[in-house]
Amino acid sequence: MNTIVNTFTYDRTNVKTGILHFGVGNFHRAHLAYLTNLLLEQNPDQRSWGLCGAMILPQDERLYTALHNQEGEYTLTVCGRDGKDQTWLIGSLVKLYWGMNNQEAILNKIADPDIKIITLTITEGGYNQEKSTGRFMLENEMIKHDLEDWKHPMTVFGYVAEGLRRRRDAGVGKITILSCDNLQHNGDTCCRSFTTFIEAQDKDLYEWLKANVTFPNSMVDRITPATKPEDIKRLNERNGTHDEAPVYTEDFIQWVIEDNFAAGRPDWEKVGVEFCKDVSAYENMKLSLLNASHTLLSYPSFLGGYRKVDAAMRDGRIVKFVRDFMEIDITPYVPAPGNTDLDEYKQTLIERFANRTVSDQVARLCFDGVSKFPVYVMPNLIHMIADGKDLIRVTYLLAAYRHYLKYHKDDDGATFEVAEPWLTDNDRKLIASDDAVEFLHLSPFESTDLAASEVFKVQYLKFVEAIAKNGAMKTLETII
Repeated sequence: MNTIVNTFTYDRTNVKTGILHFGVGNFHRAHLAYLTNLLLEQNPDQRSWGLCGAMILPQDERLYTALHNQEGEYTLTVCGRDGKDQTWLIGSLVKLYWGMNNQEAILNKIADPDIKIITLTITEGGYNQEKSTGRFMLENEMIKHDLEDWKHPMTVFGYVAEGLRRRRDAGVGKITILSCDNLQHNGDTCCRSFTTFIEAQDKDLYEWLKANVTFPNSMVDRITPATKPEDIKRLNERNGTHDEAPVYTEDFIQWVIEDNFAAGRPDWEKVGVEFCKDVSAYENMKLSLLNASHTLLSYPSFLGGYRKVDAAMRDGRIVKFVRDFMEIDITPYVPAPGNTDLDEYKQTLIERFANRTVSDQVARLCFDGVSKFPVYVMPNLIHMIADGKDLIRVTYLLAAYRHYLKYHKDDDGATFEVAEPWLTDNDRKLIASDDAVEFLHLSPFESTDLAASEVFKVQYLKFVEAIAKNGAMKTLETII
């Protein structure tokens, strides 16, 4: 049975591009592009805010070709927690360029007077910052190329710098660069990267940037899995479509933005976006509850043999583990921002994790724990240790993480590969050590000395031994 596709009714030829977006991936198309499509559909006076996509990587060719063949249109299937799905035809991506064959178009677009905002979904690694210090890495080979060759950039920093230079020279005026990536204080991170690069490349442009460009912080949230070939086939069969680039996502969406735009902005609040002076409280809520809970459930679930998040969330042991973590460990450190009902937010998280039609991969949650622990887990753990709180769930988590990294084998004896791109040589030595206390000095935990807490250390060592002897899930049963 085909799903009814909700089509837009606005005339795309009458939509002007007011936003240039770098990183036209699934999340962008399920989040910013979706909300902008709703805005364009419902508000004729907002039709100067269409999207122009900029794809600058060689590996973007397949998606660029697919979208280009469809004039930027694609389908988005929103998977309901109640099992009912809705599919939308998205038309907000009205222009699309690929830097490999039309670099000049992207550079000139940044200088276009119609463009008021540059948005980004380039992932945390795309900001080219050193993990431990946040330092922008000027020694990166592609960065070094762009510092010298202004006219033929390879990175987003080189593109934006040359585009802003042309914008300045044309007297076009101010612009906002808005990060839509899932990282804390993303606007501050974005600002640090771009200003460091531009100051190193062109000090005159750097002075212009300081007076003419703003970098708002924002908080984004919508679980959007990768679309595999079998998903493309499945979605097209269900929707009665022939889309080469479909996306599917959950029915929850949130976007909170610091209202600091240099040249105007869309009225996104008309489609549910929240604007505020400071997004910190919203970030803290999401990082501490959603992201930390994802990390909490990921390693025990994977060791327990689960490969899909929704399947893991049908195990009552894991659900209780996550609920207790949110209620007992985290809620005391999360003031509810704005009009948020924290109890409703936590219940919604449980339902979102269990959404069968989205069916996120546990391996995705396990990926790059070195980057996740310092941001999602450590800040509240430091408070918990200082306040003498119950540490049982977090000590178990670290024991499970060590087992996952060290043994590459789950409770059933199945082997797996570990994806941790940011492990240092010293981290690998600590993981290999037979002294489990050494693991507590891993780089993601360096914000505090975990081994200095006797309570933490004793509980952690108990769980290390129990997981090795009985498995992760049998051990989990002892703490719930």
